[in-house]
Amino acid sequence: MKTFDLKLTGGTVHLPSGPARTDIGVRDGRIAAIGAAGDAGQTIDCTGLDILPGVIDTQVHFREPGLEHKEDLESGSRSAVLGGVTGVFEMPNTKPNTDSAEAIEDKLARAKNRMWCDHAFYVGATAANAPALKDLERLPGTAGVKIFMGASTGDLLVAEDGELARVLASGSRRVAIHAEDEARMNERAGLRRDGDPSSHPEWRDDESALLATRRILKLAREARRRIHVLHITTPAELELLSQHKDIATCEVTPQHLTLAAEEAYPSIGTFAQMNPPIRSADHRAGLWHWMGQGVPDVIGSDHAPHTREEKAKPYPASPSGMPGVQTLLPLMLDHVHAGRLTLQRLIDLTSAGPQRVFGLVGKGRIVAGYDADFTIVDLKRRWTVGEDWLASRAGWSPFADRELTGMPVGTIIRGERVMWEGELADVAAGRPIRFEASAFV
Repeated sequence: MKTFDLKLTGGTVHLPSGPARTDIGVRDGRIAAIGAAGDAGQTIDCTGLDILPGVIDTQVHFREPGLEHKEDLESGSRSAVLGGVTGVFEMPNTKPNTDSAEAIEDKLARAKNRMWCDHAFYVGATAANAPALKDLERLPGTAGVKIFMGASTGDLLVAEDGELARVLASGSRRVAIHAEDEARMNERAGLRRDGDPSSHPEWRDDESALLATRRILKLAREARRRIHVLHITTPAELELLSQHKDIATCEVTPQHLTLAAEEAYPSIGTFAQMNPPIRSADHRAGLWHWMGQGVPDVIGSDHAPHTREEKAKPYPASPSGMPGVQTLLPLMLDHVHAGRLTLQRLIDLTSAGPQRVFGLVGKGRIVAGYDADFTIVDLKRRWTVGEDWLASRAGWSPFADRELTGMPVGTIIRGERVMWEGELADVAAGRPIRFEASAFV
């Protein structure tokens, strides 16, 4: 009889205590032993590779139901595992919106036997569903509540302080926030210049983000509610959030850490358009400064695909958003190679951070008893992002043709090899992610 179902041998394993050259034994989908001795039904030689805890992308838009021409749960999750991502939190701005128990049940049913990675779904907050959010946020497979303070994609919007207060008063889990001030953006809409996407950050300026972040911090403190502010783009917001770490966590994206307005809008135009916008090189440098101060808690891709035809429309008719789940880890590994952050810090942002911020059960660290989720990477591999590698239905990336160092070569979820060297397993077997908040529901 075999001791383990699976053994990973010869790799550098990134444990909570640091990197170690050791073997890992997996049994029944969980980590059974670190420093494993014994036979296994399957052994994977990871010599020369680094074994990270499974990467979790806590902000993706997979567009199903209603917008499947852009993406669906199958294609989006296929992109995820090809990029080394083992779990995703999917956003609620679909058609119809994910704002009810029935909508959550529908998404979970759609995901079964179609999603390649493990998954959870956000409930979108509205003025109408505010009283029900305290129950909706505790449904199994639910990542929590998402508030759009400023209109982005879709029609979920909670912009007024009174409505925001009612949403924050209903429930106890950490609430995810898209913080842009709707009133200010309405006032500044005339600053958009036809055919000129570089005016996008002039319209959705620094103050629209900072004003919304200030407002939600004040309301959250009054409501005694924890919040998570998504896709931060300004150094001023990170400085502010650093003073409120008792109630607020936050996210940055690879796009805002990698692209700069001076280069992106002239070179790729509307394909660089997203909300909040890609801002200047000075903004990018400021984000990296606060990364060095440890303020961001997670890296999320904000994967928000649109078709080429949609993105090619002249600004401002062009939609905001870009694919990103498949390139999240490769881009950040390239930043590790360039010395902008350590691999240990990247692991915290993509695995341990999501576990800590959102209360995941059995994920985020390589620990005996946890799910056997591993992202296996070659830190030295130099390669170029080719469109033939991209699995998103959108079929494009702002990072196509970019040369990177560091590549995900394997994605293992609950002990099953889902991806290896770009080849997928025979079946999609993702499951709902478990949370401490719904453990006894």
